[in-house]
Amino acid sequence: MLRTVVKNPYFALFCAVGIVFLAYGSRQSFGIYLRPITVEMGWGRESLSLVFGTQALVYGLAAPFVGAIADKWGPARVLMAAGLMYSGGIFLMSQQVTPEGMLLSAGLLGGIGSAGCALSMVLAIIARIAPDHRRSLWFGIITSGGTGGQFVLVPAGQYIINDHGWLIALIALSLFVLLILPLGFMLGTAAGRITPDEKDDRGLFAALGEARRHRGFWLLVLGFFTCGFQIQYINNHLPAYLQDMNLDPIVGAFAISVIGIFNMIGTWISGWLGDRYRKKYLLAILYFLRSLIFMIFILVPLSEWSVYIFAASVGLLWLATVPLTSGIVFHMFGARYMATLYGIVFLSHQVGSFTSVWLGGRIWDLTGSYELAWWIVIIGGALASLLHWPIDDRPVSEVLADRRAAAA
Repeated sequence: MLRTVVKNPYFALFCAVGIVFLAYGSRQSFGIYLRPITVEMGWGRESLSLVFGTQALVYGLAAPFVGAIADKWGPARVLMAAGLMYSGGIFLMSQQVTPEGMLLSAGLLGGIGSAGCALSMVLAIIARIAPDHRRSLWFGIITSGGTGGQFVLVPAGQYIINDHGWLIALIALSLFVLLILPLGFMLGTAAGRITPDEKDDRGLFAALGEARRHRGFWLLVLGFFTCGFQIQYINNHLPAYLQDMNLDPIVGAFAISVIGIFNMIGTWISGWLGDRYRKKYLLAILYFLRSLIFMIFILVPLSEWSVYIFAASVGLLWLATVPLTSGIVFHMFGARYMATLYGIVFLSHQVGSFTSVWLGGRIWDLTGSYELAWWIVIIGGALASLLHWPIDDRPVSEVLADRRAAAA
């Protein structure tokens, strides 16, 4: 009976959702620590923004290399080691009293650890076993698991901060993250037993060369920069922004939670649509709508209701980019080296995350306001919308065949 369960693809899907629930949900909770830590320590917001931004950047820089290791040696050990490192980074963060100490613990160690249990890793595993006609939907289900974690862990963390302080909240978060270890073992075991042997004569460097020469791949990379720029700005600065505007701290935590609830719906819808329509056009529409929602939010009078309406609206589009973007990577290049190639795309996402988290703190320290940062986020979404329209999303074999025919 147990062997039958382990061999079932849906068991692998369940484990993948659990890992993303813990890994992504915990990362999205860091924004609630920005104000209490900086106030208690007497730091400017740029200092802790740099820590969180560095974690996002290291996370992105490590993702292609971690993906290459998993492509070669398998995911189980990578997931377990990464979960341990990430949990340790969060725990050590709670023990620091200087920005430099937090940069090394949460920024460096936490960033490397989180790369090994990232969406890029988990989606690459599931890409090999998901049914062809439901692959984008499965990507959406896994992504929604991440915001399920956001829905649970962000308000839970805020309540612990309110009752016991940020130090106890971080220790509790590090213990939750340790659950990635058994889930990683089970996912690696399940995927290892049901992943088919994929016939692919390319080596890794050949696949990287194909991606390097594919214009659509680089447009996708540039567009995904904006995704990270937008969502990490909201995650890390929205709670502080709302407190600056004299709203209760719990409003910001609940806003992030509401984003998570509606993102679970949005990613399912995105995955369903991605199995039926051109993904690049869906992405172009999505980025345009995001910017429109951001602009409306900062122009209308601010209230608790406007915050929750904003959170619900942007939540529907929050990580809806992930099943579409990862689906395009799979469609263009296949599953064999997806962990590496999607890791490169994801690196751009995390560079965007670092940029917005740091820049938001820098702008606030210089001006005492987030207004300029909001407009940068809005303009970035409009540019990303334009970048996705010309993407050539055909399989790379067709693109190369056309080039050879044109050169003949």
